[in-house]
Amino acid sequence: MLRPTGAALGLLALLALPAAAQKPATRPEAGPEAPAPQDDGVLSFDDIPWEQGPVLGDLGAEAEVKVPEGCLFTRGKGVGMFMELTENTTSPNERGVVYCEVQQDTSSSGWFVVFSYDESGYVKDDERDKLDGDAILKSLREAQDAGNAVRRERGFGTLTVDGWAVAPFYDAETNNLTWATRISASDGGRSINHSVRLLGRGGVMNVDLVAGPDQYEQVRPVFASMVGGFTFKGGHRYAEWRSGDKVAEYGLTALVAGGGVALAAKSGLLAKFWKLIVAGFAAVAAGFRKLFGKSEEKQPSA
Repeated sequence: MLRPTGAALGLLALLALPAAAQKPATRPEAGPEAPAPQDDGVLSFDDIPWEQGPVLGDLGAEAEVKVPEGCLFTRGKGVGMFMELTENTTSPNERGVVYCEVQQDTSSSGWFVVFSYDESGYVKDDERDKLDGDAILKSLREAQDAGNAVRRERGFGTLTVDGWAVAPFYDAETNNLTWATRISASDGGRSINHSVRLLGRGGVMNVDLVAGPDQYEQVRPVFASMVGGFTFKGGHRYAEWRSGDKVAEYGLTALVAGGGVALAAKSGLLAKFWKLIVAGFAAVAAGFRKLFGKSEEKQPSA
């Protein structure tokens, strides 16, 4: 049985599930509408309308993704419920969440992926050979101060970007920008946020993996397969751009979350990027241990 031991944007998605959500009695059933809250009024993992993989996850008008067997998918109202349950900020941009588990010997732990779409317009990839990992990392660390100020106001612990797990790189064949950061929390927890930006004709699909350091290498192949199963629908693919279509006012460097701070300030986009940056850091929860804590007993497979 899948059970939460564990968002999305930019550096999306990392918050611990509260204790009430850690041991659902039954595996959630799929459904278009969210079930009524529990009698005690506490939102639980089972309240979320999950679809069980394998399933083709609908990510709105622009895209879809193949959700593998053994994972769960939710969209629409379910995404907001998941974000609330994990103490994440949310926005209309989130399109879907995939939740999976890693089985290790007699224990299991959860990881998840958040899909969110930014209708920024067509992002030119002419900076693909100019991605400066050191400069971008410096910007991320500057942005973390702003994010932590917001977290303190909300009563959350603070976060620190420790460095790259994967330095930013761009795949010109698939038009994907990828990077991963190592994050530590003030309560001593640690995690890795692995981010992929899938460029489309009218915007960018943000795909953010949230996993514990001890899970990372094991889940990367599953995540890579999931990204490989992502498809922009007809009319929304990067190669289908035509003259006259909207073009984004920023490039690849700005897509690496806090890397857009300087550019945003110069181009009048600071308000927009501030929202992205704060969302990115607010996505990493203070309760890493709860999210990535392992179960006492091995759960039966679906």
